[in-house]
Amino acid sequence: MSELTDFRKLKDDFFKTDHQSPLDSNEQKSFTGLKYYPEDPSLRYELLLDNMKEPEPIIMATSTGDEQDYMHVGQIRFKVKGQEAILQVYVSVDGGEYFIPFVDATAPSETYGAGRYLEPGDLGGGKLRVDFNLAYNPYCAYNDRWSCPVPPRANRIAVRIEAGEKKYHE
Repeated sequence: MSELTDFRKLKDDFFKTDHQSPLDSNEQKSFTGLKYYPEDPSLRYELLLDNMKEPEPIIMATSTGDEQDYMHVGQIRFKVKGQEAILQVYVSVDGGEYFIPFVDATAPSETYGAGRYLEPGDLGGGKLRVDFNLAYNPYCAYNDRWSCPVPPRANRIAVRIEAGEKKYHE
């Protein structure tokens, strides 16, 4: 098994058995696993973060009509099957990890229509590890009691990112 396969199995186990699962107890009973694209090493990147000179505060609307505060810290550029794409990178105002909410051309037919999330790793030296195989649905895709940031317009891209989680509900 690959590291990604192990990660996905652990996630499925969490969704099925943990009391903090985004699924309600009835769904947990019948849950058989999330749907994923096959692993694609070509959608795993080490990218330069094009930092903004001064990070800018941004307010993201959420799925429940609330708002969450982030800092827009820069952007990444990459190619998918020869097509260039640019995504904006954020950090919560409370600090923490880099955050990339996005909607690509697989939505809404194959992936969650409101978008997916990535949390790229900091490799140091201004580089990020961006692995779209780890792209995941926000918890509001499974249960509307969750409030999830909606990807900003700047992170709605025309390329297909056929990696990570697919949509849960048809």
